[in-house]
Amino acid sequence: MGRNTRKRRTPLANKAIAATAALALGGGGLIWANFYASAHEEDGGHNRTKSRNAQVATINCPDVGQKLTKVPRQARRGVARELSQLDRQITDAYTRLAETRQAQAGDDGYVDNAILAPLKSKRTATLDRIRTTINRAGGQAPRDFGRFAQCQGVPAEQPADDGNGQDQGDGGQNDGGQNDGGQNDGGQDQGGGGQDNGQDQGNGGQAGNGPTADDFINIEDVQPGSRNLPNGLAANGDGGSTGSFTTECGTNENELRNSDNVIVAPGVSNGAQHQHDYVGNQANTAFASDEDLANGETTCQNQGDRSTYFWPVLRIQDGKQDIDQNQPGGGQDGNVGTIVAPTEVDLKFVGNRTSDVVAMPTALRIITGDAKAFTNGLNNANTAWSCTGFEDRQVTDKYPICPEGSSVVRTSAFQSCWDGQNIDSANHRTHVDFVEADGTCSNGFQAIPQLQVRLVYDNIPAPQIQNGQVVNPFAVDSFPEQLHKPITDHNDFINFFDEDLMNEMVECINSGQDCQ
Repeated sequence: MGRNTRKRRTPLANKAIAATAALALGGGGLIWANFYASAHEEDGGHNRTKSRNAQVATINCPDVGQKLTKVPRQARRGVARELSQLDRQITDAYTRLAETRQAQAGDDGYVDNAILAPLKSKRTATLDRIRTTINRAGGQAPRDFGRFAQCQGVPAEQPADDGNGQDQGDGGQNDGGQNDGGQNDGGQDQGGGGQDNGQDQGNGGQAGNGPTADDFINIEDVQPGSRNLPNGLAANGDGGSTGSFTTECGTNENELRNSDNVIVAPGVSNGAQHQHDYVGNQANTAFASDEDLANGETTCQNQGDRSTYFWPVLRIQDGKQDIDQNQPGGGQDGNVGTIVAPTEVDLKFVGNRTSDVVAMPTALRIITGDAKAFTNGLNNANTAWSCTGFEDRQVTDKYPICPEGSSVVRTSAFQSCWDGQNIDSANHRTHVDFVEADGTCSNGFQAIPQLQVRLVYDNIPAPQIQNGQVVNPFAVDSFPEQLHKPITDHNDFINFFDEDLMNEMVECINSGQDCQ
């Protein structure tokens, strides 16, 4: 995990989940709370026995990329390719899991023998290649690297469950920070993937892998202030750098999308396995070099901002298919439905409560949130879902159902402390950090302008919950085994402000001005 991500994210995320779940009404609203509690109950062994007999909802594998905090720079591209291969192996195993429900029903050992065992063998070979790549570059892979080969099945909730959820000890990873890898609301029998019209949402959405009714909450049932705002979204203090800088880059009117991720998987086509919306830099593909990005065109009004801003798309699961229905990152990876672009994109940089900020280095990469938070745990979860007119009510683990006249809002606040040296790190997290509770940067890190991204969608009809099923839900694109959980939302940024404009931003923020 990141240097301070475990420390910083867990209390915030757990408080958010507990608060949201405690307020949820009706059937299924307590799924997260029940699950989290069950992991610590004295009768966990009894629950674990029950869960072994439950149908496996998804597959939980250690996120190897987050374990690799020390990879020689010259080995990182090769390691990234192998990490993408690990992701593809999980996807293939999950696909087999979803397609063999009948065989699983007749054989208690089917998942272990026919899916998890072959997956472990493939992962072992890939881990060996990663170890070799690191060692040849003069680094040293973790000595116990092989233990990350083992994956586990996460059981679905049993219909006859007593309401206390399942102990998902079989689904979580001891080294994942939490036992929340096995949230049990996402994996009932997917059958054939729903009715022909794609709207049988009770068992996993029109592609059969989410979302479910339990992934939604009426925003009016969330209490104001029930979730701590992400770092920096609260008003700045009286001291420090109180200004702001806003950049206008459109709403992806060009419909520039792909399923690459040049930060995590450079040189790998479909490295994200889900579609991203892009604003700002228009040269962003998996194969773009820093030089390509520095010379790329931009949608930003101020041409001095060639930064790239991207996030997973939202889709309405309306029984229809978009243009990528048979393509990688789209239908081939379980991402289906009509893509909807945000109708408003607000990109704002703010300061630090206790000190001035320094300029971001060119090509600095920052990822906030975690695309694999459903199985990784909550340590790096850092997004907020809300509705216009209700933005003092925010949830992390639920999609909001907004009242008439209100629009869906996604908010992300990025890390705002930088190590002063690196534009990236092996796990893409340890070179940046969040501020401490008092607003300071720890361990000698420097405060940089904090990016805040607010996305508004006034083109998403409110889903309806009927008899425990959700009709026409919306969902964020995700890796297939992440079951389209809202907790997997994330946001990416690469800085390509030119030097003059970056210095202007810093001056505005440090002098208390609001500029654009």
